[in-house]
Formats: sequence, C-alpha cells, structure tokens
Amino acid sequence: MKIAATRGVHGGQKRFAALVSAMCVLAYSTSVPAQAAGLKEKILPSAGPRIAIIIDDAGNHMLGTKDILSLKRPMTVAIMPFLPSSKEDAIAAHKAGDEVILHLPMEPMRGKRSWLGPGAITTSMSDAEIKEQVRKDLDNIPYVVGLNNHMGSKASSDERVVRDIVNVAKERGVYIVDSATSMKSKMATVAREMGVPYVKRRVFLDDVHRPDFVARQVRQLVEDARASGWSVGIGHVGKFGASTYKGIVEMLPYIDKEGVKMVRVSDIIRQGMNK
Repeated sequence: MKIAATRGVHGGQKRFAALVSAMCVLAYSTSVPAQAAGLKEKILPSAGPRIAIIIDDAGNHMLGTKDILSLKRPMTVAIMPFLPSSKEDAIAAHKAGDEVILHLPMEPMRGKRSWLGPGAITTSMSDAEIKEQVRKDLDNIPYVVGLNNHMGSKASSDERVVRDIVNVAKERGVYIVDSATSMKSKMATVAREMGVPYVKRRVFLDDVHRPDFVARQVRQLVEDARASGWSVGIGHVGKFGASTYKGIVEMLPYIDKEGVKMVRVSDIIRQGMNK
C-alpha cells in the first residue's frame, strides 16, 4: 500500500471518513505522516511480528519529548490538547515522521480534576457536550489521526460516554486506542461494534521510572509480539521521560535481533493485526 506523501490537518480525516463507512476495520487505510527526509524507515507490508510504541503526555514542554522525537524509528506520539506546546509538539512529531494522536483527558475513578488539564471528558457532561469537546480537542492537534485516553478509568467504563467519543472518531475518520486504564473499559468493545478502527494497549513500559525496568517491559512487548504477531506499548514523557527514552534506546538492538519491526499504530490496524 502506498503511503501518502503529505497530510493536512483535516484532509486525511475527511478522506478516511468517507472510506470507513464502506470498509471494515481490517481494511483501514488512512494516510500516515511522511518520512522526514528519509530519517525513519518506511513500513512495508511484509510479514513478521510488529510492535508500536505510543508515548503519552506530550503537549506541555515535557521532559523527554525531544529525545523521543530524535529516535530514528516509527513512533506514535499522544498529545494532550490546549497546552502550551500542544501544536508545537504535533508539528515536530509530524516533521520527524512520527504519527500524531490526541491524548484525550478522561475522568478517572480517583484523582484530582486538575490532573486532567483542559479539554477533559467527564461523566457529568451531556452527550452534546462530550461530542463538542472531543471535536474541539481533535481540532486543536495538527496532523491528528487517532486518539487514546489519558487516565479515564471512570469515563472509559461508562458506555454512554464512550459511545459519544467513538461517534466523533467515526465522524472524523480517526482511530481509537484503548489505553486500558480500567478492566471495565468499553473503548475497544464500542469501537468494534461501531466499525471504527481500534487497537488495545498491551504493555505499560514505565510504571517504574527506571531505564532497566523500561528495558524489561520492552522485552515483554517484543515477546508478546513474537507470540501473537503484534503488540502495543505505552510510555510517557515528563519528569521521568529520560528513563523511558534510555530504556527504549537500550533495547533497540534486541528488537532488531529478534526480527521485530517497530511501526506506527495505524500500521498494525491497517494490516488487520489488531485482533
């Protein structure tokens, strides 16, 4: 499949929105960002295990962001909306050849409302309010092709709330990543039911903020991919972003030795490997 050379903020969304109503999840074919001057390898439709690493919490001049964007491997960068560097980080990720998704703030079971930041989705909002907020959040992030949940253990378990979010994803032609912050999450279930491309996170890379722990989690990600064909992991930028970066870099030779390809999330979805 030929990868598009360029992608505007909304053009690719509209293009895929027209396709999604006529195609099932396995035929997902939205464009992905171009390679930045040949810095990052192109993903060819070859067989073999694959991993996608999502880096959450970009958008607020977070530590580790520039390091992650410097990796000469395909990455998926999840950016929170309406923060000081939301647009800047999205543009930088796109220029680096990485995929950009919205890191949608969603209400947790526990925690302060302030932890969510602007643009958050809560269970107290009406259907109309939820849909309008998700649209605004997507509009705030240039080059966005998908979304995943930031926190959200409460909101992602509420089917009404999730259905509103997935409705907007379908309307805009973006995919869903279930970050799986709750065992009761409805994100993947509703996305599958509504025919919206989706994938579910399998491994958290940096629950413990040490490079050696991150390295062990990357190994788990690789082993999972070798067993089932694919795996998706989530790490973070921020106070401990340097540890996440170091742990990933340390494991790059191991990933290559094991014959596992690093890809963007859309590559896993597009090739029907997410089942």
